[in-house]
Amino acid sequence: MAIASIESVLQQMRALNQTVDRSGTPASEGVGGGFAGALKKSLDRISDTQEQAYSQAEAFELGKPGVALNDVMVDMQKANIGFQMGLQVRNKVVAAYQEIMNMPA
Repeated sequence: MAIASIESVLQQMRALNQTVDRSGTPASEGVGGGFAGALKKSLDRISDTQEQAYSQAEAFELGKPGVALNDVMVDMQKANIGFQMGLQVRNKVVAAYQEIMNMPA
């Protein structure tokens, strides 16, 4: 069951990676390929989303024009959902690692 969940997340990451590659970003740029590369890209994307949401919230608090409360709230929720997804992926990877390490030789 845990392996199927990890496979599902891996397929989603691959699909997202293909979307990024088609949008003009070179595939060879940045981190190497494979699972580690996809995971690093996903974590960077989560971090960027959080930074953008926090900067927009700060702009709203300072009263800058053009920053609406509903946009701030939506961006904060997107950042939170991204973080929660990253946390669940981490939990699944750790669980799979522990399961593999507990297998008899």
